[in-house]
Amino acid sequence: MPIDAAKATSAEPRTTELAWDHKDVQLYHLGIGAGAATPEKPHPATDPDELRYTLESALHVLPSFATVAGGGMALAGGLSAPGIDVDLAAVLHGGQTVTVHRALPVSGRATQTSTVPAVYDKGKAAVIVLRSEVADGEGPLWTCDTQIFVRGEGGFGGERGPSARLELPDRAPDLSTERAIRPDQALLYRLSGDWNPLHADPEFAKLAGFDRPILHGLCTYGVTLKAVVDMVLGGDVARVRSYTTRFAGVVFPGETLRIRLWQEPGRVLVSVTAADRDEAPVLADTVVEHS
Repeated sequence: MPIDAAKATSAEPRTTELAWDHKDVQLYHLGIGAGAATPEKPHPATDPDELRYTLESALHVLPSFATVAGGGMALAGGLSAPGIDVDLAAVLHGGQTVTVHRALPVSGRATQTSTVPAVYDKGKAAVIVLRSEVADGEGPLWTCDTQIFVRGEGGFGGERGPSARLELPDRAPDLSTERAIRPDQALLYRLSGDWNPLHADPEFAKLAGFDRPILHGLCTYGVTLKAVVDMVLGGDVARVRSYTTRFAGVVFPGETLRIRLWQEPGRVLVSVTAADRDEAPVLADTVVEHS
């Protein structure tokens, strides 16, 4: 069934109750590589800074946790919105923005309000924009804007949408690092709520055009934000104001990410490539805004 863009964008907002606790936060952090050795932290399991991601008595919450809080309900709710009926094998994550209104609590209950602000026609594909606004009893917590790329669903005569690209500075990066992706990383990360078999089932991956399962784009998203927080923001997750990216290419478990950072006033520009595949682009148009 084709996407009905008018029906999707005019539908009433949908609300969902979210709940999470310290175990969900710790599992997410482990899923994006917390506790694993890096060039900067060869012995991370007992590193005091790293324990803030893994030990409940010292825990803080990386803002990208917003994408999985409550079991990743934003994406699931968006793909079941009125006017949207798509094949998961044709779905890829196109882009993601998280805007943080205040520090995320280690445990909480909140209400998520979901809408579809736009559906763009890219010709041979459609891009569905999902927005989830989350608030608890104390007020707004975060806003997520998720762009879902659906192959074969374009051509319905809609707007093409924005296409501006971020230009990186014409100089060497201020900082650079690598992050090894474990062969089982996708299997661990999916326990935070993204059960798409594309990331675990070889036969399903082949149906989607890949010779083997790929890593979740949001796992790379989390790995990258953690690197920025640790290397630029002194490990202070509360300094993150917003984080946006475009998923420019896939990562296969077992590969190594190369992360390059350019610092500007109030923000960090980021490039992420696959070091094992001739610097194939992975994340592009990536900006972390901070205090």
